[in-house]
Amino acid sequence: MTKVFGVDIGGSGIKGAPVDLERGALAQERHKVLTPHPASPESVVAAVQEVVRHFDHQGPVGLTFPGVVVDGHTRTAANVDKGWIGVDAAGLFGDALDLPATVINDADAAGLAELTHGAGQAHRGVVMVLTFGTGIGSALFVDGTLVPNTELGHLELRGKDAEHRASSAARERHDLSWPDWAERVDEYLGMVERLFSPQLIIIGGGVSRKHEKFLPLLTERGAEVVPARLRNDAGIVGAAMAAQAAAEAH
Repeated sequence: MTKVFGVDIGGSGIKGAPVDLERGALAQERHKVLTPHPASPESVVAAVQEVVRHFDHQGPVGLTFPGVVVDGHTRTAANVDKGWIGVDAAGLFGDALDLPATVINDADAAGLAELTHGAGQAHRGVVMVLTFGTGIGSALFVDGTLVPNTELGHLELRGKDAEHRASSAARERHDLSWPDWAERVDEYLGMVERLFSPQLIIIGGGVSRKHEKFLPLLTERGAEVVPARLRNDAGIVGAAMAAQAAAEAH
């Protein structure tokens, strides 16, 4: 099988690796660079080139983006430079890498990986994957089918974007203890649950590595709340899955 490469573009880091799609796991240890600031299209493309060339990869590349992505075009840019709005990102990355490129919302990619290879396997009904990092990403699935670009980190919570109160970056920015941060996450999950009534909520992003510090502090609720099984590799795996699906569709 052609090797497929996944790149996860985040607000603080850009990481990538070849992916073994049968196992849903990285085929090699990932390579990471810091996200440039400002995270303009030109500077992010250069960083992505560095990550992909580190492996001398030839073949399809899937890339996540922290915002709304429609037909390979980036429509919003909450945690990167506003120059991304309206860009043909798939074309931009494809030209720069000289490889077939597919771009997908970052949380949607993590969700695809978790539902196929992780904590959401074989779950029907409404499943939500929430990634806590620089912002809060969301992926909504109904009977295994993705409803793309939900971007629920921008729901209003206490008069501001929820991700400004309850993201992992907000915990660090406000120097919150785990119990204090868990209280904010709990309030956010309660709001999401009232809106969508999910049966399962999967918590991903970098903070999922430390799930034992905050998940036990959350209120018992109708939805089962579990940590992501692929942890912070889910975006890379999901990006590669999207690239493979695009390659098979052509």
